[in-house]
Amino acid sequence: MNAPPKIDPATAYSDEDVLHWLTNDVREERFIDNIFAEMCLRLQRAGIPLKRATLHVLIQHPQWLGAKIMWADGMRNAEITRVDHDVRGRSEFIGSPASEIFEGATEVRENLAGDPARRRKHAIYDEMRAMGLTEYIAWPLYHTLGKRHMVTFATDRAAGFDEAHIASLRKMLPILALVSEIRVKNRLARTLLETYVGSHAGELILAGATRRGTGTTVRAAIMICDLRDFTHISDNWPRDDVIDLLNGYFDAMSEPIARHGGEILKFMGDGLLAIFPLSEPSACADLLRAVAEARQAMSALNEKNTEAGRAPLNFGIGVHVGDVMYGNIGSSARLDFTVIGPAVNMASRLETLTKQVGKNVLLSHAFADLVKAEFELERVGEFPVRGFSEPVELFAYHG
Repeated sequence: MNAPPKIDPATAYSDEDVLHWLTNDVREERFIDNIFAEMCLRLQRAGIPLKRATLHVLIQHPQWLGAKIMWADGMRNAEITRVDHDVRGRSEFIGSPASEIFEGATEVRENLAGDPARRRKHAIYDEMRAMGLTEYIAWPLYHTLGKRHMVTFATDRAAGFDEAHIASLRKMLPILALVSEIRVKNRLARTLLETYVGSHAGELILAGATRRGTGTTVRAAIMICDLRDFTHISDNWPRDDVIDLLNGYFDAMSEPIARHGGEILKFMGDGLLAIFPLSEPSACADLLRAVAEARQAMSALNEKNTEAGRAPLNFGIGVHVGDVMYGNIGSSARLDFTVIGPAVNMASRLETLTKQVGKNVLLSHAFADLVKAEFELERVGEFPVRGFSEPVELFAYHG
């Protein structure tokens, strides 16, 4: 949980004090929700009768359109609510102040205690009236390149905000825009890296691991998964169906991996590469638990595919354990943060062997030795592996 703002209850503030604080004293605060909550508390101490405030930011995230940060009187920390991509089609958004602002309005101001015959009709206004609020105002918050977000303030003062209150709040907007843009873009950078390279690699890149050839050796369980007959599917199915199929398949595989502490480093067409670092004592067992859940998810997906008249999907997984080089590889201008090494090659060869052996999941002897006391495995036999001088003893996992 984020630490609550530190405000001396004996200190009086002016709106200029709040502006100075927002301009000069928040550089060490990483989270915009903390800054927003403290700003609201300081505005109250400056004599502005603030009862409720929200900050709405649009973000680039595969799951969420944006986030709503809400502060209300008596709260030390703000609450954050994620907003779905499809919110713009819902009644809660249509006709709301947010829709007006995002469609171009420069201000939405509503006298909540005014003449009922002149009141704008929307659930958000009814909700605020039920809270005893008397006036509400919303403004766009402008970021660079035309990005438009929104901030709102509401009061329960009988006469609403006076013009001095409004002027003080307006003065905050340009600085709040700058302060929020920095935090939103920092979060965006982190989100994009987590989305495209994974959370652990993203953290390393943000920490400065961006030089070609830099990296570290990691001991890990390696898992490589591949979809069967994808070339035939992609050649014969409509494009949108192929994309939908791949997304369903990757959801079925990826969610259990993430849930059990694995790191997906790469999607490769219809395949994926994931590692479970052995710094976690249960890493190998976690990998097999993820495989078992992924198998169940694939069965559920295949039931849906069958109902839709599609052929069921098959997959192969190769698993090995060993040291891998984890770091930056590529050209001088275009890098890939990935793992390489003989252990990765072995996992890849085992995935290929699943076709020959007729088993969905093949484990190397080295990996099997680490989990066979806990999991029931089937010994398949010894097989030559391309690129390795000695045959490898293989085990199948049917969990």
